[in-house]
Amino acid sequence: MIPSAIENANYSQNEWDQWLKTSPGQYVLAWESIQYSQSVEDAFGFEALQIGLPQLPCLIDNRITHRWQMLLPSQPFHHEHVDPHVHIICQGSIYDLPFANESFDLIALPHVLEFMQNPHEALREIHRILRPEGRIVISGFNPFSLWGFRQYLGRLINQPFLPTEGQFIGHRRIKDWLKLLNYSIDRGRFGCYGIPMKKSMRLQGSTILDKVGDRWWPFLGSVFILSAIKRIPGSKMVGLIKPHRKILAKGLKPATHSQSNYDDK
Repeated sequence: MIPSAIENANYSQNEWDQWLKTSPGQYVLAWESIQYSQSVEDAFGFEALQIGLPQLPCLIDNRITHRWQMLLPSQPFHHEHVDPHVHIICQGSIYDLPFANESFDLIALPHVLEFMQNPHEALREIHRILRPEGRIVISGFNPFSLWGFRQYLGRLINQPFLPTEGQFIGHRRIKDWLKLLNYSIDRGRFGCYGIPMKKSMRLQGSTILDKVGDRWWPFLGSVFILSAIKRIPGSKMVGLIKPHRKILAKGLKPATHSQSNYDDK
């Protein structure tokens, strides 16, 4: 199962990367950049991780000292998309993450689960490396929106609006998965109400559709973002405890190091 899933991710990520360069893709990146900044700015701890989508630096406004970026298969390493203080892990498998158990206090997943053949299995592996009371932030396309409807019709006539390989997952389904893993949802939001057009989408971010949609029909936004906290039944937080174990699995090294000379001590 895992090899075929990785192959599917390779193909999807190539198409996804090309779509992000289009006008609608830039429109989505602009909205999500603001939302991730607001979602992670008050998260604290010692280690933070972003998986996928190097075009969107999700952790740039977070104050956690040690930040990591793991690229998915087929995602090229572009220096212009990477914070110089971030450790880079190239070509990692989301089904077998190269990190120790409970290593991170914050994990960002921008449009990751919807391009996985088995998103629930991927979420369980991510759950393994998140510490108790750690935060996970997930974004994705809303299938119950104008964009979702346009994508459905586009598939029928072989003219899709969004990347064809994405299996877009409703936010309620992701919330159910998180609750099964004992997460509590602490915030969420919908956005990108613009009409699904391939041209001039960047100009729609401040139009009446976004302003009215955010107020009157928020659940029909084309993109959503969710933030959740990992809870452990019966546990009680007494303060931060700095880990002394290694973050990376044995024998692995990041592709780049931060300027703080933190070397997985």
